[in-house]
Amino acid sequence: MAELPVVSCRVAIKTFEKIGYQVVRQRGSHFRLHHPERRPITIPNYRTISRGLLRKILRDAEVSASEFTDLLK
Repeated sequence: MAELPVVSCRVAIKTFEKIGYQVVRQRGSHFRLHHPERRPITIPNYRTISRGLLRKILRDAEVSASEFTDLLK
């Protein structure tokens, strides 16, 4: 299993946008992203998203950890 980095909200959103997610709304401190073929995800507006929370978001988006780290580069 690939080691997940600790990333900010903005970096996570930009990475998910690379695979087709779009921000559809922001309510409070959370962003909601939708994809035409995948499940919608919610990303909190945190300075740093912990590895555990990022793993949960990746599971919801059906994206592997290695695929996510490849998209970061």
